[in-house]
Amino acid sequence: MSAASLEQRILGAACDIPDFPEPGVTFKDITPLIADAELFAEVVRAHAQPWQGSVDAVAALEARGFIFGAAIAVHPGLGFIPVRKGGKLPGPTVGVDYALEYGTARIEIHEDAVAQGSRVLVVDDVPATGGTAAAACTLLESCGAVVPGVEILVEIEALRGRDALAGRAVRSPVTV
Repeated sequence: MSAASLEQRILGAACDIPDFPEPGVTFKDITPLIADAELFAEVVRAHAQPWQGSVDAVAALEARGFIFGAAIAVHPGLGFIPVRKGGKLPGPTVGVDYALEYGTARIEIHEDAVAQGSRVLVVDDVPATGGTAAAACTLLESCGAVVPGVEILVEIEALRGRDALAGRAVRSPVTV
């Protein structure tokens, strides 16, 4: 299947939910996409294939990023690093605070989640301003990882999230 048809299928499966989680924010609901086994598998392959042999682990952002990140990690047989909201992981953690488009937040990983010098791919589903993905890259790098790139399911061009990830390879099959 061509990249253009994959993009059309992703856009056809995703739907916009206005005023969620706050008034004025439009939420991109990807649950119909993950309910379609064939489309979900195709999306995972499209995200995993370019990184085959060039990364050691996959990190993904809570919560919907976990769905894609874990599947992308399993495809080439890599480990998975959950990047969670502050206070959600048991045991010793390291974290970073960052700004959101509608507030502030903290993300954390286990302090032993990253091996020094490991190459970690960051996965996010539909970043808005890119702040969470950028914070994840910063956090992983502060723990000794190298972040060669970021995989995004749907990029919202008007929000300029790619700007927060400048200097990194950013791939997305869909830009709206």
